[in-house]
Amino acid sequence: MAGVPWSERVVFDEGRAAKADLWKGERLFAGLNCFLPGQSQHVHSHAGADKFYLVLRGEGTFEVGGETFLASAGELVAAPAGVPHGVRNEGPGSLVVLTVIAPPPSAK
Repeated sequence: MAGVPWSERVVFDEGRAAKADLWKGERLFAGLNCFLPGQSQHVHSHAGADKFYLVLRGEGTFEVGGETFLASAGELVAAPAGVPHGVRNEGPGSLVVLTVIAPPPSAK
C-alpha cells in the first residue's frame, strides 16, 4: 500500500460525523473520524478491543471511563477494552482524529 497523506482522506458530512477507513487488517483497524462543530460519537465500548484516538486537527471533548476532558491536535486519548468512551466537537472548527482499534471490530 502506497503512502497517502491523511489530509487527503478527510471527509465531512453535514448530517453526522463522518468516517474514512485508512487500513484494516486481521489484527488492526485505522481510520479517520471527522466532526463538524456540534457533532459527536456517542459513548460506547468495544469488548476485547483496545482503542486510541490521536487528535490530528482541532479540539475535542472526550469521555473515557466516566471522565471528561479536552484533547487537542497532537494529543493521544486511549480507551482500553470494555471501557466506555466517546467524543464531541464543541468548538467552532472541525475536529479530525485518527482512530486505531486492535483487534478490528469485526475480528473474532
